[in-house]
Amino acid sequence: MTVLVLTCEEDLTADMVVAVLNDLGVPLVRLDPADLPGRVDLSADYVGNDFHGYLRTDERMVSLSSLRSVWVRRPGTPASRAEERSTWLTAESEQALYGMLASTRARWMNHPTVAGRARYKPWQLRIAQQSGFTVPATLITSFPAVARQFAATYQDLVVKSVSGKHPDDPPMVLPTTRISPDADFTAVAAGPTLLQEHIRKWADIRLTCVDGQLFAARKEADLEVVDSRFVENGAWKPAEVPDQVRRSVLAYMSTAQLAYGAFDFAEDRNGTWWFLECNQGGQFAFIQLDTDQPIAQAIAAWLAADPLA
Repeated sequence: MTVLVLTCEEDLTADMVVAVLNDLGVPLVRLDPADLPGRVDLSADYVGNDFHGYLRTDERMVSLSSLRSVWVRRPGTPASRAEERSTWLTAESEQALYGMLASTRARWMNHPTVAGRARYKPWQLRIAQQSGFTVPATLITSFPAVARQFAATYQDLVVKSVSGKHPDDPPMVLPTTRISPDADFTAVAAGPTLLQEHIRKWADIRLTCVDGQLFAARKEADLEVVDSRFVENGAWKPAEVPDQVRRSVLAYMSTAQLAYGAFDFAEDRNGTWWFLECNQGGQFAFIQLDTDQPIAQAIAAWLAADPLA
């Protein structure tokens, strides 16, 4: 049976897993939905009580009935490389590809429907609370008066984008920024704004969960830097996962129906891990390269497993 990897051409994270799958002798097809139609073609028939489907890339043809798993890593937008691009063609290609794949018995890491919900930051925060994580006080609002009241209560705040994306093109990550409690919150009315209690962190924690296997890494934080994603300040080292955090991670993954999740925490001076977010498609290559934790091997083993087992 075959593993299908949906990602772009240049993806080191996918490369690491593909290399392990090749070493294991597991058949795989790697393609970018951006190449449909063109370098990727598909066909499926629903006749009587039967379903038969096929995908063809430059290199090979694969029957959809032979798929054991689908890894949605970093796929491009369907039809974005078509000779005559259009919103209509993208919608048609997306419906055809993912609809056909959803018709199979293959396992997903992660299913697009599940992944779409898991990207919503407000939903993440609520599931994190219900899962038992320690979550910073957070407000998402477009009411300036409510923002002022929140700032008066918590004083030390940061502001983030709700989506995690900057509105510029191409999209960029908006840095987390500290904000004064006496700031002018009038602009909050222009769009939903996320304000959060500032956690003075002593370390950044990245915890990667692969079907219940936990790989945690820790990096000491620069106390003067709010958002360490934009600063190179040392290597990641393996970290032990507190029992409560382990239970909360497993509860979160179960509720979210995720096979893979990359959690970010801020560790304070008392050793408490504060939940920041869970990226259902987050990078892990930089963690594995620093710590030698076998994350790619764990993903490859999950993808290679029998979907009916």
